[in-house]
Amino acid sequence: MPTRYDLVIFDNDGVLVDSEPISNRLLAAYLTELGHPTSYEDSLRDYMGSAMHRIHDLVEERSGQRLPADFDDVFHSRVFAAFERELKPVAGAADVLEELAADGVPYCVASSGSHERIRVGHRTTGLDRWFDDSRIFSAEDVGRGKPAPDLFLYAAERMGVAPERCLVVEDSPLGVQAAVAAGMDVYGFTAMTPAERLTGATQLFSGMGELSGLLH
Repeated sequence: MPTRYDLVIFDNDGVLVDSEPISNRLLAAYLTELGHPTSYEDSLRDYMGSAMHRIHDLVEERSGQRLPADFDDVFHSRVFAAFERELKPVAGAADVLEELAADGVPYCVASSGSHERIRVGHRTTGLDRWFDDSRIFSAEDVGRGKPAPDLFLYAAERMGVAPERCLVVEDSPLGVQAAVAAGMDVYGFTAMTPAERLTGATQLFSGMGELSGLLH
């Protein structure tokens, strides 16, 4: 069945893999441990959808202190260990990917997370069968992460599709801002984010099962 778009770009964390509760719980705990008191709710509000450099920038801006040099490595080791124990795919994500693949609709993932984080998450949840290297794009590939449009524009360029023919599926305010800045339509996934925080989204939806109907 033809879709309205030539490329569907998925965010990863919270859209394909149900990682946001795990990673924000661990981020809040680690920042608190380092003397920057942060609740789970604070982490969701301030850091969900962020590339790592934004966490460093915000903490330094607020406290005047830099995070330790090994912060990223320690955080990722904790997150990956928890992923191995707990991570599940977002309900309905595999069905959407299967349908897109069956219909021949191009898709990819463009995430603020590192390539390693994306791959660990996909391998743990079984979503790796849908994503070879040519479909995976990370904030590591560009100079600036979301809310800058760079990552989405890079993904579209590599996939050979004009920005205005792309749809982004996002669940974070930063991701919606980045998609809008890239000149792309964006569907805001409200499973974990209040709808009012995804202002600017072309459309809102609350369950992955709704997405297929919205694409046609």
